Parts: sequence; structure tokens; C-alpha cells
Amino acid sequence: MADLGVADALGDEPQPAATLARAAAAHPQALERVLRLLASRGVFAVDAAGAVSHTPASRLLRGDHPQSLGPFVRMMGLPFIRGSSEHFAHAVRTGRPAAEVVAPAGMFPYLVEHPDEAHVFGEAMTAKGHAQIAGVLAAYDFAGFGVVGDIGGGRGHLISAILQRAPDTRGVPFDHPHVLGEAGLASDLLALVGGDFFADALPICDVYVLMEVIHDWADAEAAAILRAVRAAAPPDAVLLLVEDIVPEVPGPHWAGMVDIVMLAVTGGLQRTAREYDALLAGCGFRMDRVIDTPTGISIVEARPV
Repeated sequence: MADLGVADALGDEPQPAATLARAAAAHPQALERVLRLLASRGVFAVDAAGAVSHTPASRLLRGDHPQSLGPFVRMMGLPFIRGSSEHFAHAVRTGRPAAEVVAPAGMFPYLVEHPDEAHVFGEAMTAKGHAQIAGVLAAYDFAGFGVVGDIGGGRGHLISAILQRAPDTRGVPFDHPHVLGEAGLASDLLALVGGDFFADALPICDVYVLMEVIHDWADAEAAAILRAVRAAAPPDAVLLLVEDIVPEVPGPHWAGMVDIVMLAVTGGLQRTAREYDALLAGCGFRMDRVIDTPTGISIVEARPV
């Protein structure tokens, strides 16, 4: 439905499925059947006469929604992601990502070779980030820091938002050179640093922010990234890991679903607060606190020891 743009075709007034089908170049009856299923899960609403209207969930699929997750949903249907789910048994049997069956070199080299999928992936990460950044800024004050390092920050949406909120702060986005080039970041307050956090020294900053970076990696690689931060960090620096935290108490939770996606696709994992505490302690950091945000994601705050 996200690929077809159905949510964008539906405005504020209810419409018949046939009208939406014409706008989306879809088969009317087939679209109606899919919308009926989605409506049973709260995505769109379909009344007794067959008229379709928006719900809060379906509005999130619109491209003009300020917290749109349409690109994220499209990413979940990419051949690479879909192929990983088809080989999920491989991940459960071996502990290795199912994606390596589809792309033996790994997800990121695969995306380099498939620019169309990489574009959707980049849009998805940006959209998901925009949906969460407001909560991060509401929960954490960056105004007291001179230099904020955005490590693995992709297109720079987080660091840009931080600088808007804290105009006296300078930002240092660190990522692969081609990623920074595609981001098109330009500001006197930004000092772009291209590199690989597994191979290159990180910049010296007052605070290091890693937003949904550590969850991409298993413990060995995650520890290597954190040790790279520790090697660059001044004694009074602050480390912020922005991640979905798995609750200690069993029950339905978004982080638990994302954890299985990470198992299948990247070989990474979502962690509990205790797991982050242990991981950080082994890399020269002391975890001070976990800060919940209004948008569901959490901030793990740590300092060098």
C-alpha cells in the first residue's frame, strides 16, 4: 500500500475503494480486499458501505505527514529485506543474519551495489529518524556542549536538528565519505569528517551521539565501535546511545519486533538496559542512566571511566 501511494490518494473525505484504485493503478476488488484486512488492524477504516477513510495509523503512510513512516514501510518490502525473512531459519540455526544467504558480503555492500534499494533505505532511515528526533530533543538538552559528534549519522538529520535547538553548538558528522556527500550538508557550524569507525580515528568531541548505530552490530563489532569512541573521547566527554531498549519484563513491545528484524537482516540486536550496561563497562564507559523519550526511543547516557 505504501508503494502504491494509497494513503496519499486518500484525503480527509471518505472515498470508495474503486476511486482509490484508479489513483493507485490497482485492481479495485483486490485493493478493497487488502484495505479490509488492514482496517481490521486499525490501518485505514472501511465502513459498511465500503467507503475508506483514514485512521491515525494510515495517516503515517502519507508522504506529507511530519512523522511519516511511509518510507520505512517501503523499506520493509525491499527484495533484500523480504529475502532475509524467507531464509529466517538460517538465522535461528546459526545465529548469523539470514541476509547473508541473499547477500554474502552483507547489507551495506549490497546497498552500494543496488542504488535504488539504497535510496529507499536512506529515505526510511531519515523518516524514522524524523519521527523520533523530536522526542530526543524534548528529553535531552544539548545546549551545554561545545562540539557534538554525530557518529554514523547518515544524512545528518539528527545533528541538523540539534544545531537548530542549540545554535551555539558546533556539529561534527562522521560517516563514510559517500554518505556525507549524498547528504549535502553545508553549514559553518558543521565540520564533516569522512571515515570508517572500524578503521579510522574518530574526532574529538564533547558529546558523541550514536543514533541506532550499535543495534546494527553483534557484541564484538559493537564493542569495537564503542572502543573507538573511548579512544577519541576526552575524560569529561558524554556518550549518548539512542536506541530502542528491550524491556526486562516479557510482553509485547516494538523493540522485541525490531530485535528479530536485526537478527534476520544485520546480525545486530536490540539490547536490554542491563546488556548495554555490561557492553559499555567492557569498553571503558560507565552507564549513568536511561532516558525515555516521548516518541518511544530511549537515550542511554554514559561517561568514560
